[in-house]
Amino acid sequence: QVQLVESGGGLVQAGGSLRLSCAASGRITNSYVMGWFRQAPGKEREFVGSISWSGGNRVYADSVKGRFTISRDNAKNLVYLQMNSLTPEGTAVYYCAVRRAFTQAYDSWGQGTQVTVSS
Repeated sequence: QVQLVESGGGLVQAGGSLRLSCAASGRITNSYVMGWFRQAPGKEREFVGSISWSGGNRVYADSVKGRFTISRDNAKNLVYLQMNSLTPEGTAVYYCAVRRAFTQAYDSWGQGTQVTVSS
C-alpha cells in the first residue's frame, strides 16, 4: 500500500504561481502512475494531470495545459505540481493519487491540500 501526503497549498493572487508536493511512501515501482486531481466547492473531483513513475510520460487536462507542469523526483519519492497563471477557478482541494499503469482506478489517495486563488 502506498501512502501519500500533499503539501504546499495556500492563498495566492490570480496570475500567481504555487507548487504542490506529494510525498509517497511504501513500495513504489516503475509500474505506478501518479495523478493530481482537484475538487472545487460544490463540484465533482476532476483530473488535473498525471505522470508515470518510470518514463515521465505526462498527461494533462485541457483546462491546465500550458500552465501546470507535473514532475517527479524518484530518489526522494516526490511528485510536484507546478501551477502558473492561476485563476480563481483554480480554487479547490488538490489531491495526489496513485494507480498501477495497467489499471484505470486510482486506489490510494492523499488527504488533500487547499489552494485558494483570490481575484
